[in-house]
Order: sequence, then C-alpha cells, then structure tokens
Amino acid sequence: MKCRSTFVRRDLLLRHDRTVHAKDGGIPLVSEVKRRSGAKTSPAAGPSKPSIALDTATLEQIEASSDGMLDTETAAMLITDFRHQATAQAMANGDTHIDDVSTPYSPDHTTLFDTTVPYLSNAGSMNQMPWDTFMSQSVNEPKAHSISSLSGSQDSQTSQLSFTSASTMQPHPNQLPPLMERYPSVGDTLAPALHSMPVSGTATPNGNGLSPFPFLMGPVSPVDYRRSPGPSQALTQPKSPQVLSDDDYSIILQKIRKYDGEHSMQNAVNLPSRTHVNDFLSTYFSLFHHHLPFLHPESFNPTEVDPPLLLAVLSIGALYVFNQEQAYMLHIGSKLLVNQFLQHKENFSSRKCPLWTMQSTLLNMIFASWSGDAKGLEWACSIKSLLANMVSGNHYELKLRTDAREGAQPSHSEWIEDEECRRTYYAVYIFFGMLTLTYNHTPAISFADFESLELPSSESLWNLEVSDEQSWRDSLAASTVVTVREAHDSLFQGEAVRYSAFATRVMINALFLEVWNHKRSFEALQDVVTEYKLRLALETWEKSLEFCESETIVVQLSAPHKGHPLIFNAMAVYRNTRARLEVDLKAIQEALRYHDSYEVAAAMSTARDKVRRSQEMIKVIQQCFDCIEIVALQGIKWVGRTCATNWSVEHPLCGLDLMVILSLWLYRLEHDDEPATEEELAMYNKIRNLFDDDSIDVYGSRLSSTVARLWGSMLDEVVVWGITKLMGESFKLHSLALVGYEEDTPSSPSGSTPAMSSQAAQELDLETTVY
Repeated sequence: MKCRSTFVRRDLLLRHDRTVHAKDGGIPLVSEVKRRSGAKTSPAAGPSKPSIALDTATLEQIEASSDGMLDTETAAMLITDFRHQATAQAMANGDTHIDDVSTPYSPDHTTLFDTTVPYLSNAGSMNQMPWDTFMSQSVNEPKAHSISSLSGSQDSQTSQLSFTSASTMQPHPNQLPPLMERYPSVGDTLAPALHSMPVSGTATPNGNGLSPFPFLMGPVSPVDYRRSPGPSQALTQPKSPQVLSDDDYSIILQKIRKYDGEHSMQNAVNLPSRTHVNDFLSTYFSLFHHHLPFLHPESFNPTEVDPPLLLAVLSIGALYVFNQEQAYMLHIGSKLLVNQFLQHKENFSSRKCPLWTMQSTLLNMIFASWSGDAKGLEWACSIKSLLANMVSGNHYELKLRTDAREGAQPSHSEWIEDEECRRTYYAVYIFFGMLTLTYNHTPAISFADFESLELPSSESLWNLEVSDEQSWRDSLAASTVVTVREAHDSLFQGEAVRYSAFATRVMINALFLEVWNHKRSFEALQDVVTEYKLRLALETWEKSLEFCESETIVVQLSAPHKGHPLIFNAMAVYRNTRARLEVDLKAIQEALRYHDSYEVAAAMSTARDKVRRSQEMIKVIQQCFDCIEIVALQGIKWVGRTCATNWSVEHPLCGLDLMVILSLWLYRLEHDDEPATEEELAMYNKIRNLFDDDSIDVYGSRLSSTVARLWGSMLDEVVVWGITKLMGESFKLHSLALVGYEEDTPSSPSGSTPAMSSQAAQELDLETTVY
C-alpha cells in the first residue's frame, strides 16, 4: 500500500511515516519496506573514477513524493545531494581543490575578512569547524533511547542518570523536530542548496529590506500590527533617505572638503560612489536603524546633514553589505571630522555642542566597540566621559527649551527636535548598558540623569506624516506620556505600565543596571529585600509587554517575535538580567575586553564553580532554554545565516552568558557524583530533545559540549560585527575543553576544509590597526 501524501522534504516524510503509519502498527510506507529489506545499489560503471554512492533515502523520497514524475524541485534536491556526496568523497581522498559548496559566504568571492581589516586581535585563530561536520548526510530514523518517560517508578534509581551522548527520553509526539533537521517555512525546498548558491556581481539591497543579499534573506516576522492610539492611521513603511542626483552627490563632497580644514581626508578617505552611498543608506535604515531608532528618517537629508554624521551612518551601512574595508575608511573619516570640529571650536561647552556631534560619536563608538578589535574598544572607552558630558549639557538645554513653553504643546518641528534629543540620550544610555553587560565597564550615565525625562514615543508617532498642525496636535494629545521616574516606580510597585517599544528597551536597560549595581555591592548577599524588589520589577516589566503600544510601522526584518524588533531585543536583555541575579560571570566579561579567544575560553571553563545546582538555578536554566529554543524553532543553520543582518547585536551579546551557564550546568549534571533530581532530569531531557543523535555524537561529545559547539558555529557563520566572530571561536574552544580534548596549534588543514583553513590563515595576519 502506498501513501497518497507527497513531500519535498525528507524530514517531513519521515515524521509523517512515524506519526501516521507506524504509530498504530499499520502498513509501513514503500520506503520503509525497501529500507528494511536492504535495497542494493548498482555499482557505477568505469574504473577510472571512484564511485559516489547516492543516498538511497533520497531516491526513496523522490519515488514517494513524485509518483514517477521528476519535477524541478525534486531534481534540485537530487543534484544538491549529489554535490554533497561529491564533496565528501573529495575530502576523503585528500583533494584540496573543493568547489564553492563548502566555501563560507562572501559577496565578492573573497574571504569574509579582508586582510586589511583588523576585526580580530593578535590572538591565534583556531581551525574552523564546517557545518557539515555536525550534520549527517542523511536523516536517520530516531534511535531507541535508554531513558524512558519520567512517569514510571519514582524510586531513588530514577535520578541515577548516565549522561552519555546517546541517553535521552522517548520523543514526545508534540516535541520539536531535531535541531539540525529544522528549516524555515519559506523556501524549504531550497534550504539544502544554500551552500552552493553562487553570488556574483555587485550586491545591492533588496527593496523589501530583509537583507542586502538574497542568500541571507529570511521570512518576514509574523507581526500582528494593530492601530496605535489616536487618530486612525494606515500601516506605513518608512523610506530610506537617498542621494537623488549627481548634483546632490557633488554638494556632499563639497561639504566634506569644507569640514576637513586640515585636509587630512584627501589621501586617506574617499567617499564611495553615489550608488554605494545609496546602498549604505538603505542598509542602515532598513537593517540597523530599527534596533536603535534615534535618527529621524524623514528629516535625514544626505545633502543637509553634517558630513561626520553622514559618514558614521554610511560606515555602519557598509558593514551590513560586508564591505569591511570601506566601512573602516568611512569610520575613520567620521572620527577625523569630529575631532577637527571639537579641537578647533573655541570656548567649547557641552551645552552648545550640536546634536550631530553626539550622534556621530555614538555611532563611531558602537562601530569600534563591536568591531572585534581590542584597540577600537580601548578608543571607545577613552571617550565615554566626553559623550556623557555632551548628553548632560544637551539635556540641560532641552530642559530650558521645554520650561520656556510653559506647558504649551510644541509644534511638530519643535517636537521632532526635542524627541530626537531624547532618543539620542536613551541610545547612549542603552549603549553604555551594553558595554557594562559585555565588558563589565562601569556605566558613565546613571538612571538619575534621566528620571524627569519623558520616555520615547511610539515609532508610529515618531514617523508620522503630518498634513496639518491640528491633526498633529490631536495625535500628540492621544499619545501616552510617561517619565522615566514614573515608569520606574510603577515597576517596583508591581504595577504594569503602558509605554512604547523603545521605552520598553530603555526600562529593561535600567533594570539590568540596577541588578548589576546590586551584585557589585558588598551588601548584596545580605540584602534580601532589594533582590526581592528587583525580581518583582522584572516580573512586572514582562507583564507590561502585554500593554505595550501597538505600532503601525512595518519593519521588514526576519525575526520570530510578533512585534517591533526593539521588544525582541529587550527580551534578550531580560533573560540575561534574570540570569545575572543568580550567576555573575565577571571574569569572562573582563577577558572579552582583550579579544583573545583562548583567554575567553579559559575563563568560560574556570567558571564552573559559579554555576550551582539549586532550585533557583532551574529557573535560570529555563531562561537559557528559552534562548536556545528560539534558535531551534528557526533552525540553527538558518539563524546562523540570517541573524547577523536581521537581528540586533544584543542577541549574541546577551546569549553569551546564557549559553556559558547552560553548558556548565549540563557539564555538572553529567559529571557530578550527586544524583540528578526529577526537575533536573526533566530540564536535561527537554534540552536534549532539541538535538538529534548525530549532532551530539561528534567526537563522542556530550550534551554540554554540543551546546557550546553549535552555538559557536552559529555565531561565526556570517559576521557583521566582529565581536561575534570572537565569541564563536571562544565557544568552540570551550566545547573542546568540556570534552577534555586539547587541540594542537593549527598547522595543517587536516581538521577543516581548505577554504576554512585559508580563511583562518588570513585571520592570523590581522595584526594591523586603524587606530
């Protein structure tokens, strides 16, 4: 009997086979009969070349899904499988000339890092581990596992768990498919062929804003946009500013020369062509801006904005099209112009400092801090006090302007000016918070500096197209106005607050810094009351998400969250903050400052004593599970290729603590003499069920090592911010330490593909710096 259902993906076919045909002991599929009878493959003709055995399961899937007809999608899947088999055969024969199937992505057919771009410090680079190492060439039937369901005997033997790589409980009928099998819902039939997709020509951003390259494009977030309070508004998508003509481009060049009084940029920095300028503007406003929306897109005119700010925007836009060399040149140009302005300005005062200097400095500090270069971070930290002083002086001027109105509503232009100032202050506050979270740097701005300031408005109001002043006043009157102090007090009193998505991100930053300050105080161990209040405030913050102002701004980014990306980013900080209440990984954060992957991995391994086994730790592990489950739902390979351009840098930065805690907790469960409790067993098995056996059996590793290895591989799959490359290498080294394997200094390409080895060799040469 042959099933009438057809599938183009083998994992769906197998899942259908397991759940529909085999569950009741019914008649198995034709493919099952063939597999059990051991179908033979005919030998390939011709002795001159070694035969490449095509996966029998793939042929069975074609037969089951096409009813004898070979369509385009099935042929593409067959060809892809054949290419994978050819690559594996070539690697087994020691062939060093492998085609682009295993080559890491680069838009110009070069390696991901150019030798002139110092994204990594002088630390040695480890061998890259290709994804194919962690994947089996075919998806096997689920194995019979040794741990049965927890509903059986509750005697003491239940907790005597042997945490070997093959140990897990029986899969639940509703559980997620194994982590390495999962693919996104869009373009399923093309997912196996992503490695071999060619990229040619000059890449330009797509109109939909998902990614600058179709190769890295993901499905649009399943956003349920509702209308914001106030007058009825239609869904809108802000347009990116553009340089419309060659005359406008000439105006920009003239303004740059005028600002460059010392002529220091003439030989060092050249403005890219108008086409590239527009590309960089598009990627900044479609991929980066939504994560930190302090610029006003409607009023950002490239011909009118000050050149230092324009160059800073273009530098980050260039990163998102993987043009690191151009990005660094634009970054340097912006820094030079800002320095000239500050040095030549007589009677400098932070009160009179224009807003663009603050915004340019902030973007340059963001670029340097997450670039993956230790010297860039040193420069950013050296001017933190300067930026904080600018914020303080500008804030005072804003207060004077507001008081002068005596309660009258501002006009639209006045409100845009004031709101852009407020958003810039909060962007600096958030950035300083991320420096504290990542590197354990003391924040240069405190909560008290903003307590009387209004929280940011909704993105709908911020991007509202105003037809007349009366409609603007109606929209402003209908908006929610909450100060930082009011929101802070409400959260600590357990009262949910309604505010915007940007305000949500600001408040979780404030709560994180509260937790950080509490854990750094000498009285933290005895101060139970403060810790209780912090937990209450965090719980209330999470409840307030239900009341967050809805948006009419469509943000076309690929993310699993239903809502604005700022809320998705805020949830990453929330999970990290909850974990910080129990585990403080200070040593790892300080090791990250110096960008040596071996030192970071050593700090990860020595943090085992920080991770205890307790009832409270189970709650922390739940936060860790939520973090890795988000990746599992999307597919770890897919996330590795799309999150760099679609997700904010907050996610890898916040996920570092969580994955270190998770891997070390699993390690303790696997090695401690103390038997596991029922709750620990349930959590362990829940994590274990995200993975298939083949992904864990690499090097005979255990679950703790698998988590670290796969997370590191995801982080450095595609790199926009160099800090993620450092984290990826550190997690891979940490994975080796967890299995007790000491890797030799990489001297030959035997452990990786030739393309990966070439890239690693180029990374070792990145010893120059632009600072």
